[in-house]
Amino acid sequence: MLAINRQTFSWALYDWANSAYATVILAGFFPLFFKQYWSDASDVTTSTFQLGLANSVASTIIVILAPVLGAIADAGNLKKRFLVFFALLGILMSGSLYFVAQHETLLALVLFTLSATGFSGSIIFYDAMLTGICDENKYDMVSSLGYSLGYLGGGILFAFDVYMTLHPEVFGFASAAEAVRFSFLTVSIWWFVFSLPLFFNVQLTATKSRQYPQGIMQQALAGIRQLQHTFRQVRKLRMVMLFLLAYWLYIDGVDTIVRMAVDYGMSLGFNSGDLITALLITQFVGFPAALVFAWLANYIGTRQGILFAITVYFFTTVWATRMDDVQEFYLLAVIIGLVQGGVQALSRSFYARIIPKKQSAEFFGFYNMLGKFAAVLGPVMMGIVGLLSQSPRIAILSVSVFFLAGAILLLLVNEEKARDMLVDYVIEK
Repeated sequence: MLAINRQTFSWALYDWANSAYATVILAGFFPLFFKQYWSDASDVTTSTFQLGLANSVASTIIVILAPVLGAIADAGNLKKRFLVFFALLGILMSGSLYFVAQHETLLALVLFTLSATGFSGSIIFYDAMLTGICDENKYDMVSSLGYSLGYLGGGILFAFDVYMTLHPEVFGFASAAEAVRFSFLTVSIWWFVFSLPLFFNVQLTATKSRQYPQGIMQQALAGIRQLQHTFRQVRKLRMVMLFLLAYWLYIDGVDTIVRMAVDYGMSLGFNSGDLITALLITQFVGFPAALVFAWLANYIGTRQGILFAITVYFFTTVWATRMDDVQEFYLLAVIIGLVQGGVQALSRSFYARIIPKKQSAEFFGFYNMLGKFAAVLGPVMMGIVGLLSQSPRIAILSVSVFFLAGAILLLLVNEEKARDMLVDYVIEK
């Protein structure tokens, strides 16, 4: 059984905090509002390309920064400080979207890109804290607790914001558009308030830090040198590299579906109310399902739990290309909700077991770098395939390739060998 203490719960509550952004802005209102209010594009395929490009730019920034900042964070015990910086960036940029006027396409995209950068950047150091807040045998459950709270918290705020946009007059707004804009402020406030427990209650045990020079440029150069050293050393952790390659592929499919599902539904002609309902279904199904996956991993193994989720994703994506009725879209939302939190939570906990704890931020920098590099490819690929084929169905089908390839590579990952390699690596260090 999981013993919940104040520090563990405060850490998990950050998932509750930042999931407001992931749900309300990233997956929900921004894609809808961008197409209908901010974009000056004349057709849906062009606005899809613009949205995919913005997502990819944000991911590229994290790809470049994640490993270097991770190395610096480990060296100076700076995980928490970096998390606070990126969280505040995301919080401020999210709130700033409220002030963007209609058809200000570029400003909307810039603020969205910066907010997504803050969100993704904070996740690097949040994930890396997992190894410092609980024992290894609790990784699956604590990681799943975080995702479970995230789905519930994000769903609650999203439901409130949806009600606000459907009944703007109740809240004193002149139109639904004004209510949607205000929802971006609610995300900013929610994210900040529920981040405070982590900011104040989570105190990581300091490790012996490497001597880094003073000054931003000097620290960045030192971080790059440390990163180069780790690249050379990580060849001895072949199972870690194999898992990262598998993760890179299958999480591409997961992230692309999260970011582009609403856009796909709109392309099929479903109305915005139906799409919002589907997102709410995913959130509230995901709350208990993430915890169930922790229980499942206890019986069949963490890797097998991930493989099960990937298999469900693959067949669901193929089936999605044939859907015509909104009821089918609701069923898809239920299925995605059952496995989305599980694959994310178990991937994080599995990886935490096979990396050196004293370099957790650096190695989670790699983890998030590959995840975000995948997110560069996925939305852009879907946008390009859609432009070339003029078919959203073919565009969504292209995502299934990542699930298939990721599952094949994950089958080759042996956790026992990974742990043996880790022991040898730590002894040699």
